[in-house]
Amino acid sequence: MKAWVAAAIAASMTAGAAQAATVAVSADRLLDVATGRYVEKPLVVITDGRVVSVARQGDAVPAGAKRVDLPGVTLLPGLIDMHVHLTSVAKIGGYNYLEYSDAFWTAVATRHAKDTVEAGFTTVRNVGSEFYADVGLREAIDGGYIPGPRVVTATYALGATGGHCDSTFFPPSMGEKSPFTIDSAEEARAKVRLAKKYGAQVIKICATGGVFSRGPSVGAQQLSLDEMKAVVDEAHMAGLKVAAHAHGAAGIKDAIRAGVDTIEHVSLVDDEGIRLARERGAYFSMDIFNTDYTQAEGKKNGVLEANLAKDREVADIQRENFRKSLKAGVKHVFGSDAGIYPHGQNARQFAVMVRYGATPLQAIQSATVVAAQALGQEKDVGQVKPGAFGDLVGVTGDPLADVTVLERPVFVMKGGEVVKR
Repeated sequence: MKAWVAAAIAASMTAGAAQAATVAVSADRLLDVATGRYVEKPLVVITDGRVVSVARQGDAVPAGAKRVDLPGVTLLPGLIDMHVHLTSVAKIGGYNYLEYSDAFWTAVATRHAKDTVEAGFTTVRNVGSEFYADVGLREAIDGGYIPGPRVVTATYALGATGGHCDSTFFPPSMGEKSPFTIDSAEEARAKVRLAKKYGAQVIKICATGGVFSRGPSVGAQQLSLDEMKAVVDEAHMAGLKVAAHAHGAAGIKDAIRAGVDTIEHVSLVDDEGIRLARERGAYFSMDIFNTDYTQAEGKKNGVLEANLAKDREVADIQRENFRKSLKAGVKHVFGSDAGIYPHGQNARQFAVMVRYGATPLQAIQSATVVAAQALGQEKDVGQVKPGAFGDLVGVTGDPLADVTVLERPVFVMKGGEVVKR
């Protein structure tokens, strides 16, 4: 690599929030994720953090532009993970989290954000954290104080008293309770307004039981249709999308009927739920990789056997329902549940999606153009096109032939700034 190119890259990596005026990025090819076709010898010109043109090498480069030349590299748009928990640590399970102070989780989230963006995920949706830690993390990243992806924040998840989003591991004498429990439609509306007031950009609800909470049933419905409708009505009125944690078939269907935008996990969905999702345009976000990690490492990390048993119960069913719903035409977005397994390993899910019926292009689209549509941010992320953020991921090899190359990015750019080279 020429010395002046190396100097330009080094300068951009240490520039903090200050963006280079214009950057011209060249590579062997660029994947147009909307069509599945390659653009040979692309020249992507980015000014003030946004793409201004996708030209070809040999075309004129704006005067004074910094050059980043990537021979042998295939470019894609920055990847999007629609379900992460940046304030969670995979290696701290069960009751082990009680050994740490409240501020610990915000501190370690800064490392998780760095690992995530260096893995090629330049946009994530953080669906639930305590103490508004995800909002503080977003503010620090956006202000240029720490590296990380763009974070769409949910603050606290909303759920029923005693449900998956409540604190369920302690006796009554300790009085542990989530500040965002909802037990009526009126409470649901009030908590949506409170979450938005303190920084929520998406509303997360827990419609059913879950794997890593207390209780024997993964799929039991925990919010009524009326409560979910109230959440959706209030959130949509405020311009916010809604995501619903939902494992069980009844809760999944009521969440779709209520107008929820994305259904998370979707483990025990039935044929009617698949039909409803297809007809009403709901997106499925199915975390079909992480059980490999939890079953291998969960006991060592302190996860309780009762939770590991529930994890085993739904794992294969969820994967087969991913295959069935994809074949039926339901729209899928990439959601890894990173935090259940180590951050930065998000891309390992692509191969599992392909193993269970997705083409490599479908898997990639779920983390780019389709995810951008589900976020309502098609103009900003998900494609390399004029007006979008200058978010790029570079890999060696052909991701349409071998999707695992996405696990090893050699180049990452966010908003025209080099994050990883």
